[in-house]
Amino acid sequence: MFYYAGLPFHLARNPYYVSFYTFAANQSISGYILPSYNLLMTTLLQNERANIERLLHHIKLSWHEKGLSIVSDGWTDAQRRPLINFMAVVEGAPMFLKAVNCEGEYKDKWFISDLISKSILEVGPHNVVQVVTDNAPVCKAAGLLIETQYPHIFWTPCVVHTLNLALKNICAVKHTGANEVVFEKCNWISTIHGDVMFIKNFIMNHSMKLAMFNELSI
Repeated sequence: MFYYAGLPFHLARNPYYVSFYTFAANQSISGYILPSYNLLMTTLLQNERANIERLLHHIKLSWHEKGLSIVSDGWTDAQRRPLINFMAVVEGAPMFLKAVNCEGEYKDKWFISDLISKSILEVGPHNVVQVVTDNAPVCKAAGLLIETQYPHIFWTPCVVHTLNLALKNICAVKHTGANEVVFEKCNWISTIHGDVMFIKNFIMNHSMKLAMFNELSI
């Protein structure tokens, strides 16, 4: 099955795959008929979605008690489609809401705030405490629109994205009159970063060196 269908080998480590075949091996299932293509993509899929909704029900019940954050981020999938995903996050229980294909759309503050607003309506505005996005100017502007529309909800820039930008700025610090002190203190980071990138590119661009690196780093 793996070879014929081109299935990835790590599927054999999937706990559902293991439990399925373990159960089948320990049962008398003569006469069992495998689900068809149409059954898998219709009835069984709908049943599984209903099952997931039941499993998530207790998380949704906690939203009113604890409040939640709408967390959003943009990314690109394997087909190079620009996507924006939305999650409802409460303590210890993040829940994926949806991913929106923004292909062909102009992603200005109005477009982004409209997507955020739809996510807020989906979970209930009274349950939402804050909206978290990266701190790009367009996201900040969209966050301000949300704060105007929902005065009890505040926008928060993503801390990880902020730290990432700060580290990038430190690594790419420029020597100008306005940042003389910063350049003097942080220039060594740029030097080390340049050396690391040189070594990395040298190894990656030479197959023998890369083979030696892979062999010795295991």
